[in-house]
Amino acid sequence: MSDELGPDEIGSDEIGSAERDRALGMGARITRRDFLNGVALTAGAAILPPEMWVAAAADLQSEAQDVPGYYPPGKTGLRGDHVGSFEPMHKVRDGSFWDDAPKAVDTGETYDLVIVGGGISGLAAAHYFRKSAGAKARILILENHDDFGGHAKRNEFGAGNRKILGYGGTFSIESPSPYSAVAKALIEELGIDVPSYPRYVSKDLYRSLGLRPRIFFDKETFGADKLVLNPRTSGFDESGVDESAGEVGLRAFLKEAPLSEKAKQDCLQLFTAKKDYLPGLSSDQKKDRLARMSYANYLTKTAGVSEEIVKLYQALPHSLFGVGIDAVPAQDAWGLGMPGFDGLNLQPGPGKGMNRDAIRTEEGDKYFFHFPDGNATIARLLVRQLIPAAIPGSSASDVVLAKAEYSKLDQSSSPVRIRLNSTVVKVKHLGDPATAQEVEVTYFADKKVKTVRAANCILACWHVVVPYIVQELPNAQREALASAQKVPLLYTNVLLRNWSAFQKLSTNTIYAPGMYFTASALDLPVSIGGYQCSKKPDEPIVIHMMKAACKPGRPAREQHKLGRIQLYTTTFETYERNIRKQLARMLGPGGFDAAHDILEITVNRWPHGYAYQYNSLFDPYWLEGGETPCEVARKPFGRLAIANADAGAYAYTDCAIDQAYRAVQELKK
Repeated sequence: MSDELGPDEIGSDEIGSAERDRALGMGARITRRDFLNGVALTAGAAILPPEMWVAAAADLQSEAQDVPGYYPPGKTGLRGDHVGSFEPMHKVRDGSFWDDAPKAVDTGETYDLVIVGGGISGLAAAHYFRKSAGAKARILILENHDDFGGHAKRNEFGAGNRKILGYGGTFSIESPSPYSAVAKALIEELGIDVPSYPRYVSKDLYRSLGLRPRIFFDKETFGADKLVLNPRTSGFDESGVDESAGEVGLRAFLKEAPLSEKAKQDCLQLFTAKKDYLPGLSSDQKKDRLARMSYANYLTKTAGVSEEIVKLYQALPHSLFGVGIDAVPAQDAWGLGMPGFDGLNLQPGPGKGMNRDAIRTEEGDKYFFHFPDGNATIARLLVRQLIPAAIPGSSASDVVLAKAEYSKLDQSSSPVRIRLNSTVVKVKHLGDPATAQEVEVTYFADKKVKTVRAANCILACWHVVVPYIVQELPNAQREALASAQKVPLLYTNVLLRNWSAFQKLSTNTIYAPGMYFTASALDLPVSIGGYQCSKKPDEPIVIHMMKAACKPGRPAREQHKLGRIQLYTTTFETYERNIRKQLARMLGPGGFDAAHDILEITVNRWPHGYAYQYNSLFDPYWLEGGETPCEVARKPFGRLAIANADAGAYAYTDCAIDQAYRAVQELKK
């Protein structure tokens, strides 16, 4: 199964024959690959000699945001945590940064607020601080990547004269819980009318063409390569589809699926039998039991079903948690509508320790809006408010096709400045934190170490890095910050010449539990602000492929650590080969030709992806009660406040906004 660290996932360049590579199109020209001076770059120092690695990273660091032609959304190849964005912080983590760092240069700049991190939480913090302190407040946002927005990443492609957009990270305005008053107010202030979404999405386009969600069974896991109708889709993945084919559809699925007779009977029983697998217990007792066992163990040890069923459902929760059902509590699986619980007669409402993703609300599910570039539109609207000259236009619809002018993000004449390619390596109070009037922020950019001063600082970055750059924090807070493991993910966009193979195979989304990418989907058909989605199978389109880098059978945090290493040490060439091989296998029967039909590839690599959400299997305080690490981690310290979705342990944009608002209110005190 794809979750095992096989040869395709450890960066081997010897996989497959040269002839097969040519058939897949590996010799085709894909622009802006992760190549520098003819050398394929990887994200691990083990592949290149240290001196070459440092030189390569430094060369990429030197790209200035004010030079003509600087436009990160148009880059393809290896994006997300791209080369040049993480090396300085890795050296800080390893304790070697200051060994050979140049002497810090004082820029002489002073600000009312410096924000570490230019994602949605950092941008929202600047917005709230400015509203409180006034339009003249001087704010500097320091961002280590070459673009703003954090995980809200915009990918642009060109197909002839046509611009095609994709989302490289945060998918949409959505949350299982109702948006808070704070987050909803900001969405409305930015001009986004969420209830108007049905006007922009052609929700019946794929269905009108006979396309349905399907499951791809691979021969390595299930004994045969076969594409079969999905009998029930969950609705919590990025396809947005929530439907059941009913018992007739289920039996048709079982007839076609390459499963053993026992597995087919087990599957039928899970969906149709109302059997109580936990007899003699009250509803609360059952929920407590379910919160302490994984869904995989519930299926095999409690319900007694075949291991084939575990393989079938293993990857289903990847898009939510970045782990499979081996590490997802059975209680959460019940809340998400997975099969096997109808006979337990559980009372409505969550039990203790239930993950918020599994506690669905009607209001939360209805509050949904997907822009063609995902929540990158929110980031762009925030930047437009902060620095109007940087993004032309005046509405939430015209921003979709507006081109950001990166040269205007960091101008001395602007009260708000966004400085990209700048990794913060140290933050300290100038004096006793209890009485200091300023903080000094040190960052690495342009091969130099520079310092600025500010009256306040908000850390809107990944919590794990905070203890490395703020040495003066109390030990308990440092430990709490260090516990915020991120979920490693790949969000890959592939520009296709057309999607006729999907039409011939009657599918728009494919769940592939045994493959490298476990979910592949045609772009949601959204047209807005002059942008037109692809509506005909002979037109080019972006398909989105998702992979959670995990290692089944281990605790979630350990899986995330291993997955992070996997993503950092895999070359773009290996990613590309897996993309081409998988699409050829899944879509080949529909006439798909990987060498001819793939036009561009953008791999958004997020070793530090989703905020870690607490799990009743591994986090006792979440199940039993008590103060959570994020509550300790986000406490203000002197003139420092802490934002980011990590501060709420909730991987949604509304959390990032809420935590930004809280951080600003704490500074006001």
